Amino acid sequence: MWKIGNIKISSQVVLAPMAGITSLSYREFMKPFGVGYSVSEMISDAGISYHNDKTLEYLATSKLDRPVALQLFGSDIKRTLKALSIINDELKIDYDILDLNFGCPVHKVTSNGAGSAWLKDSKKLYQYVKSVVEHSPKPVTAKIRLGYDQKHILAFKKNIAALEKAGVKAIAIHARTREELYSGEPHYDLLKDLQKKMHVPLIISGNIFSLDDAIKALKITKAQAVMVARGALGNPYLITQIDKYLSKKIKLSDISPRENIKYCRKLSRQLIQEKGEKTGVSILRSIAPKFIDGFKGAKTWRNKIAQTIKSQEDLETILTQIEKELKQYGRKESRN
Repeated sequence: MWKIGNIKISSQVVLAPMAGITSLSYREFMKPFGVGYSVSEMISDAGISYHNDKTLEYLATSKLDRPVALQLFGSDIKRTLKALSIINDELKIDYDILDLNFGCPVHKVTSNGAGSAWLKDSKKLYQYVKSVVEHSPKPVTAKIRLGYDQKHILAFKKNIAALEKAGVKAIAIHARTREELYSGEPHYDLLKDLQKKMHVPLIISGNIFSLDDAIKALKITKAQAVMVARGALGNPYLITQIDKYLSKKIKLSDISPRENIKYCRKLSRQLIQEKGEKTGVSILRSIAPKFIDGFKGAKTWRNKIAQTIKSQEDLETILTQIEKELKQYGRKESRN
């Protein structure tokens, strides 16, 4: 058990924000696997300020998905505070933590001074966050990267100091620069024993695709928690494996393809219920294939899902065919 401000967190595994992925239904689906708390898709303060219907959908929460952090991004403090007022006073959204995105590397975001662009000036970062903390009724956290580019790869030291001084209650660090996007190995070596030098919980992020990855990242950085993103896409049981090891030192075996297909089916139903069939199926074309792995012929099935499904029934038909094939031929049932 650990805390972010006064919020108790039961697991050391945090579900990372992922654009187009971590909507309410996905977070609800992932919670039972052992997620300590989840973070919403990043939400534009401008979209909230203009009451954009699409943006406001990202604010949805539920009793199951708790604790939950809403992640805002922006570049202008007046607009951010206006968005905060709309969330808390006008819409009265029920959430637990306010997370500020200073890590998004996408040009569309950074070119407007948001996301990772903030990492170039720790003084401006401090002033912005200090103002948000003063106006937020919820504990504030921040997600950053090592720096904007190779020139600023050690900027995280000044930025952490600025964020702590401004009053954040936890900091998540993706161990790459903005310039590196998601390529190459994360630089955990630069964050060695970092938690011991910090005054708030450190949440480490970057290339967590296995239990060993999580153990390595935590061992090097001594972080309070690990943030899992792409590694759990199609492999939600990874969250359970990490959680059980960190809480009870139990190493769980990988699950079978048949079990994972059942999880795929469950997620598809929840996602379509939230988004409607047309939008839900569109999202599933990219997510569902990731559940299909660990047996001969998996690639063919993945391609079929990605390229042919047009309805929930189409996906269900394919998943049933895969299950029959696995049963009939006794395929190897351990994930690789």
